[in-house]
Amino acid sequence: MITVHGLSNVGHVRTTNEDAMIWDLDIGFVAVADGMGGHQAGEVASRIALDSILSFMRKTAATDDVTWPFGVNPALSVAANRLLTALRIGNLKVFQCAEEVPDYTGMGTTVVAIVVDGETVTYASVGDSRLYAFANGRLRQLTRDDSWVMMLSEESGASIETLRKHPMRNVLTNVVGARPELQVGSGEVILGRSTLMLCTDGLHGALPEATMASILSRQADLKTAADALIAAALEVDGKDNLTVVLVKGKAERQEGRREG
Repeated sequence: MITVHGLSNVGHVRTTNEDAMIWDLDIGFVAVADGMGGHQAGEVASRIALDSILSFMRKTAATDDVTWPFGVNPALSVAANRLLTALRIGNLKVFQCAEEVPDYTGMGTTVVAIVVDGETVTYASVGDSRLYAFANGRLRQLTRDDSWVMMLSEESGASIETLRKHPMRNVLTNVVGARPELQVGSGEVILGRSTLMLCTDGLHGALPEATMASILSRQADLKTAADALIAAALEVDGKDNLTVVLVKGKAERQEGRREG
């Protein structure tokens, strides 16, 4: 069993919140998205993606009699196949909506999602919304950003921290809904006593890892920690929407679903 607390803030500049978060504790599923596009299309993209992903995760948790439209990769676990298929279904839903509604042309969204089964956490991500694991005072990024800055860092050897102010730091190389086919990064980790943090770039783009780790070290309560993370990011920046969801294991059951 996991316990979850999430918080989303529109920030100081924008009038709408294109971030979204969703979870279902009965199936151990949590996800965060950061939409983009004009005419409030980013808000539409993030919501369509998360609703579609959650729907498939619920269906495959309840029964084996479900069509897997993209087949199964035998090299991956069942949980990883579920997540990757769910994200690809979400991708098609967003892409089709963008094709059908002129105001939504070009919309897309990042997604980072996890499913927890016992001690095993399976994760998948597209874009630059991230998953971190925090334990023993150390914050470790588990996902890889699909961004121009990450590509430049890998090719040049420059650290991500030195590129934080680069003029192309917000350019993404992969998002949900941009094209019919989607490449998805995935992985697995043991939960243990770690606190997991899913967040959008409005948070991790404003706060260095050392600052986020310091806040998590001081605040053991998930709600207090989420409040402190958002408040610190707003104080430093706040030009973008900000979302953080914190997850811990071995806790009492909460409500089945939460959206933001």
